[in-house]
Amino acid sequence: MKLASYNLENLFLRVHALNGESWSEGKKALEMQAELSAILGKPVYTAADKKKIVKLLGELKLEKSDDGGPFAILRQNRGHLVKRAKTGIEVVAGGRNDWIGWVELKREEVNEEATRNTARVINDIDADVLGVIEAESRPALVRFNDNVIKGEGGKPYAHAMLIDGNDDRGIDVGLYARASYEIVAIHSHVDDADNTGRIFSRDCAHYEIRTPKGNLLHLLINHFKSKGFGSQTTSNAKRERQAARVKEIYDALRESEDHVAVIGDFNDTPDSAPLAPLLRQTDLKDISEHARFDDGGRPGTFGSGAASNKIDYILLSPALFAAAKGGGIFREGVWGGKNGTLFPHYPEITKASEAASDHAAIWADVDL
Repeated sequence: MKLASYNLENLFLRVHALNGESWSEGKKALEMQAELSAILGKPVYTAADKKKIVKLLGELKLEKSDDGGPFAILRQNRGHLVKRAKTGIEVVAGGRNDWIGWVELKREEVNEEATRNTARVINDIDADVLGVIEAESRPALVRFNDNVIKGEGGKPYAHAMLIDGNDDRGIDVGLYARASYEIVAIHSHVDDADNTGRIFSRDCAHYEIRTPKGNLLHLLINHFKSKGFGSQTTSNAKRERQAARVKEIYDALRESEDHVAVIGDFNDTPDSAPLAPLLRQTDLKDISEHARFDDGGRPGTFGSGAASNKIDYILLSPALFAAAKGGGIFREGVWGGKNGTLFPHYPEITKASEAASDHAAIWADVDL
């Protein structure tokens, strides 16, 4: 069984703030939208709240029109949050119950060549079971599978599955699997919560998969909180909560199951404190520790492939690691540094925007 994990950074549509040439401008827009959404959810808007709402709408360029900004749209479906006049914008809602609406992030089409290069990566990896990170929906997975993978000469997957997660940007975790790898059960953890609130930024999607040999694989697919925006203290704490909860799920499974894998984009390095509950307090083993793992001389999975960019993982239970024959990192869909010269990539990639993703795919060959 070839098991892989790939953050493909959306298939057809991606939030504009995530898709620009400059991350700094998009990062600021994401932070403002998140802050504004938190205020808009309050039952009562104080004078300070209203002042902040006006300020954030202005910074998002929504002071003159609901659709006036490059990154976001103000949806006022019933009732009104604001009233606009020549003298400026005024918050007229007294709280959440006075109107129905939200601030929605705008989406744009992914570069067409990048989409084709994503299919080339998936075709070249040719995994039996592929965890996909940052896919916008199950219909998008199905359309990509039926049209783009096939159009690039690949073999479409028999199974394409995705459960909507907690992120409103359309960056969920999903699964492709071959016909002989039957999905026999699906469990979602989108509502898992602790005293702080919901735990998972997207989901810890749990798939039970029957292999051709009749073995049952328990696959936990994750995409932990990014370091990209918000305070480092807050994002570190969120990832640690997520790692701790995955540890609990894994430990519970291991009481009765031998074949458990935890894969995905954890957005942190192996030596980081947030990942310690998962990487240092379980018996899981990283496929990159296998003697026959080929990283091409670069241990990282993101961007330049430096050790500080090792953020994508395939973690295996002891029985799975013992059955592993090897693994590797596939980088040909990544641009590779400022000038795209750090390592070979597809000739069809002539600039960074045509790259399949900033992430390389990681894979493991397991005799299961």
